[in-house]
Amino acid sequence: MQTSHRAFRSPSVFAELTAGLAADHAHISPKYLYDALGSRLFESICELDEYYPTRTEAAIFAQHADAIARAVGQGATIIDLGAGNCAKAERLFPALRPAQYVPIDISADFLTEAVTRLHQRFPDIDMLPLGLDFSADLALPPRVRTDKRLFFYPGSSIGNFTPLEAAAFLRRAHAQCGDDGGLLIGVDLVKDAAVLNAAYDDALGVTAAFNLNILRNANRQAGTDFNPAQWKHVAFFNPTQSRIEMHLEAREALAVRWDGAVRRFMAGERIHTENSYKYTLDSAPALLRSAGFHPAQVWTDERQWFALIYARAGARA
Repeated sequence: MQTSHRAFRSPSVFAELTAGLAADHAHISPKYLYDALGSRLFESICELDEYYPTRTEAAIFAQHADAIARAVGQGATIIDLGAGNCAKAERLFPALRPAQYVPIDISADFLTEAVTRLHQRFPDIDMLPLGLDFSADLALPPRVRTDKRLFFYPGSSIGNFTPLEAAAFLRRAHAQCGDDGGLLIGVDLVKDAAVLNAAYDDALGVTAAFNLNILRNANRQAGTDFNPAQWKHVAFFNPTQSRIEMHLEAREALAVRWDGAVRRFMAGERIHTENSYKYTLDSAPALLRSAGFHPAQVWTDERQWFALIYARAGARA
């Protein structure tokens, strides 16, 4: 017996997921990769040898911590987009000494656990965790300080948006910054396709498990009846679009049902689950300028695999 979507997270989530599955080219938004289990699987991905972004970005933070602190300043309101376990922001606290920390993540329970631990270490910092989908709505509650807002978006998650979507999202962030605010963002750079492909299709299969878990989340959120064993993980670099694509491919002809509806898939047919666009040292600052930001500092690793960019919302420091 099919369960009504009213029993699940929300009608809007149900509508978004099922519309994507019913589309000619089926897709699920990558934000649904990050339920509690997905968030933990992603933590494991960040430990893999193949997955260079996390350790490369961490090395940039470590090498340039003083310069980042000088550029950003102390006493900011750090608004951490897609905070996850909050570890990246936590490393900045000693240098930036924020007045308030506002971590935002779609996985509210996972975020609450992380902030509880973090507040024990930094009890003097006002912390306001927000469990919400910031890709759809970036409206912040009144408790968020308006002075020196620093939007913190590490890890190259901006690549999950198309360039047009990224520009629109960044414009929404810019509108909330104020003249004394800014953005500290991580951007993955174009590199050899073999390096990129390995990072999103590791030998241990952790990324495959992460991708397949989106089906489990869809079952819970929208009442679908996916069997993850019927699907396989596919990831590759698309040089024409300058992006990694992740898909789930049907191992056999099958049908997926929800709330009285059905979508039939042929063997080999795919569900598109994620894009990760890769930028250059020219295109990334251009994207920020198109959203109203003024790129002020760019830090990279020696191989120029990854960039960390600080951009001001106002024209002058």
